Amino acid sequence: MPNLDLTLLTDFYELTMMQGYFHHESNDKTVVFDMFYRSNPSGSSFSIAAGLEQFIDYLNNISFSDEDIAYLRKQKIFDEPFITYLKEFKFTGNIYAVEEGTVVFPYEPIVKVIAPICQAQLIETALLNIVNHQSLIATKAARVKWAAGDNNVLEFGLRRAQGPDAGIYGARAAIIGGCSATSNVLAGKMFDLPVKGTHAHSWVMSFPTEFEAFKTYAKLYPDNCLLLVDTYDTLHSGVPNAIKVFKELIEDGLKLKIFGIRLDSGDLSYLSKESRKLLDQAGFTDAIISASSDLDEYLIRDLKLQGAKIDLWGVGTNLITSKDCPAFGGVYKLAALYDGTKYIPRIKLSDNPIKVTNPGNKRLLRLYSKQTGKIKADLIILNDEVYYANQDLTIFDPIAPWKKIELKANTYIIKEMLKPIYINGKQVYKSPTTAQIKAHCNKELKTLWDESRRLINPQPVHVDLSNSLYNLKQKLMMES
Repeated sequence: MPNLDLTLLTDFYELTMMQGYFHHESNDKTVVFDMFYRSNPSGSSFSIAAGLEQFIDYLNNISFSDEDIAYLRKQKIFDEPFITYLKEFKFTGNIYAVEEGTVVFPYEPIVKVIAPICQAQLIETALLNIVNHQSLIATKAARVKWAAGDNNVLEFGLRRAQGPDAGIYGARAAIIGGCSATSNVLAGKMFDLPVKGTHAHSWVMSFPTEFEAFKTYAKLYPDNCLLLVDTYDTLHSGVPNAIKVFKELIEDGLKLKIFGIRLDSGDLSYLSKESRKLLDQAGFTDAIISASSDLDEYLIRDLKLQGAKIDLWGVGTNLITSKDCPAFGGVYKLAALYDGTKYIPRIKLSDNPIKVTNPGNKRLLRLYSKQTGKIKADLIILNDEVYYANQDLTIFDPIAPWKKIELKANTYIIKEMLKPIYINGKQVYKSPTTAQIKAHCNKELKTLWDESRRLINPQPVHVDLSNSLYNLKQKLMMES
C-alpha cells in the first residue's frame, strides 16, 4: 500500500485551535479524546469498525513539508513561532482502538487518543474521515452478505463511488464486511483483494450476433465464463445462445470450470427461475446464475424469499455509496485532561440528551456468554477499574437504570476491546492483511444473536456503564 501524505487533510479550525493552545501554554497539556458514534447506519443494531490501517498510514506520514508551510503562511493567520512548531511536528502520544472488522455499538469508544492537546486536535479530522467512511461501507456490506446467506457477493460499485478514494477504500471495506471479490482492479492490487468481472452489453453489441459474442468470450475465458444474457431477449435469445455455446465448447473438447449466465435487468426472480429450467433441461445443472441490477440487502432478501434461483450477487451503487444511509456519524470528543498526577474528567452537555458524552479516561469490555459465545453486553468502565469473570456481575441500562442483567460467576467471558496501537508515538500494532481482517469480521458477526441481525427492527445490543462511570457522569451533569 502506498504511503500517502495527508498532513493537511484537516479542518482549518483544528489549526487555529492549535495555535491558540500553543500560545496559551496548553501545548504540553495531555488530554483524552474518544472517537465514537451515536447511531448505527441503515437501521442496523451494530456496525463494523474499519479504516484503522489507513489511519496508521496517515499518522506515520504526518510531516509539514516546505510547500505546506508556504501555503499556511499565505493564509496570514499563523505566526512564525507556531509555523516553526509545525515544521517540527511529530506525534508522541498513545492510541488505543478496536481492531478492524470488530462489531461495535453506539456510544462506546472505537478509538481513544491520549496525547498533547495540539497533537490530539490535529488528527481529529483525518481520523473521522477515514474511519467513518470505511466503517459505513463495511457495515453495509455485512448487511448485504447476511441477506445473501450462503451465496457470494461481489462488490461492483467503482463507477458509482464518490470519487477514486471512495471506490478504492470502499472496496476494501466491502471485502472486510463480507464481499468475496471486487471489480476494482486498483483496490485489488493495493490490498491483495480478489478481483472478478464478466463483460458488458457493449461486448455483445459489438459483434454481428449474440451467439458469436458469447462464443468468442467463452473461448477466451473457459475457466471463468459468465455470459451476460439480457442484451436483447433473456429467455428467447440470451439463455438459448449461452446454452448453445456451452454445448459447442464441450464438443470441441474444452472443459468448462466456472460457467453460467448473468442477469442485469427485468424481473430477476422470474427470469432466474426460467433460466434455471432451461439450463437444467440442457444438462447444465452446475451452471451459475448471477445477478446484478440495483441490488441491496432488502431486494436480495425478497428475491430469495420468492425462490429466485440466483447463486451469485453483484452489488454496486447501493453498496459502495451506502445509498440509504450515506454517512457514518462518528464524532471525536474531549473526555479528560491530565494534570500531571490524575485524569480530570470532562463532559459535554447538550439540550439533546443523546449528545451528552461519557466522561473520563475509559476502557471497553465485551461480555460473552460462556455457553454460546454470543455477546451479552458491552461495558464501558473507568481506566482503573478491575473486573473478573469469576465474580457475579450486575449491569444496567444507563438510560433506564432499572433494567438490569445479572451475570453469574463463571458463566461469562470478559474481553478487553481497545488494543494499543501507538505508545509514546511509536507504532506497537501491526495491521493484519485484509483477508485476515475479513476472517476476523466473520467470526465477530457470529457472536451476534440472530435477533440482532434482522434487517428491520433488530434487537439492540446493550452498551452499559460501570457503576463508577455512571455515578461520575451523573455527578458532573448535576454540577454543571
